[in-house]
Formats: sequence, structure tokens, C-alpha cells
Amino acid sequence: MMNGAENSATLSVSSESPRLSVLSERIPAVRGVGKSCLLLRFSDGSFTTSFITTIGIDFKIRTIELDGKRIKLQIWDTAGQERFRTITTDIRNWIRNIEQHASDNVNKILVGNKADMDESKRAVPTSKGQALADEYGIQFFETSAKTNLNVEQVFFSIARDIKQRLAETDNRAEKNGDCNFFAWLEDMHQDANDLENKWRN
Repeated sequence: MMNGAENSATLSVSSESPRLSVLSERIPAVRGVGKSCLLLRFSDGSFTTSFITTIGIDFKIRTIELDGKRIKLQIWDTAGQERFRTITTDIRNWIRNIEQHASDNVNKILVGNKADMDESKRAVPTSKGQALADEYGIQFFETSAKTNLNVEQVFFSIARDIKQRLAETDNRAEKNGDCNFFAWLEDMHQDANDLENKWRN
């Protein structure tokens, strides 16, 4: 996430339960770019300037209606990097880590937050954020947690991409006679609820 910020969100789990699908997102970013505020705006519809720095990891949950299905989003907020050379370098490192450690087809987006700031005060101008996204072939959004600019669009867009990717993966598996990916993920719904209850209590 950039200040005019860069936010790579990867979503990893889906369940095509008739009741509810579950998608999980991760938001890595440098410190102080507003990822926790962005998440709070999306999950709770609120904004605060007095946010406590995330220590370790936190998550929020929001259930949305997406293409006629109820989708439960679990969004993981990771602590920002304490030190960084440049925001662009951090994004390149995150992309490299994703390529090395995640599945080949993991979904990614790049988000420039604090779009309400004057362009001259931003750490990363719009053109640079868009160029970086183009370099990696990923979508680029500019958001403002403060004004609620494009917040819904970012999370709905990545959720839709992941839902589509997982459905395509399941369809290919069925054609090849493999086990149904979504069948075993039915249990993930209950696991997600258990985790949420444990975390909240």
C-alpha cells in the first residue's frame, strides 16, 4: 500500500456453500499508509485519525452480496514495515515473495491510499502507481479511507476476481475427474466462524 500508497491484497480461500462463501484477503503495506483505516472504512463504515498502529496482525470480517451470492470476507491487516528504502522497492519485494511462496495464480491488486491528499504531497504520484501496476499486470486503484473514495470498489473487485479464479479452478478439476475443491472447503466455513469467535472472545 502506498501513501498515495501501495496495497497488495491477496485472497486465498473460498467456499461455494449454498449458505455462504468465504474469501480471505491479506493486506501487506509499509507503515503509516492507512491500511488499517482503509480496512476500518470498508468493514465498519467509519474513519478515525487516531488509529493505533497495528502490532503483528489483525483482521476484520464483512459479509457482502456479490453476483447474487453472500460472500464472507476475512481481511487480514499485517503490521507495516518499520523500515523501508522506497515504497516501490517494497512493492517489488512483496511481488517477488508472492511469486516465490504463493500459488501461481494468486490474485493481486495495487492500491494508492490517501487520494484525498494534494498530488504534490503524495509519496507516490498516480502515474508512478499506475506504471508499477502495469509492469506487473495488476489492477491499480486510488482510494481514500477518509472520504470513502473507491473503498468498496477495491474490495469488491479483488473478491470478484478471486471468486472467478476459484470457480474456474473447480471447473477444471471436475473436468479432469479430480476431487471437487469446493467440497472440502465447506468445512472451512465452520472453521472461519470458530476462528472469528475465538479471536473476538
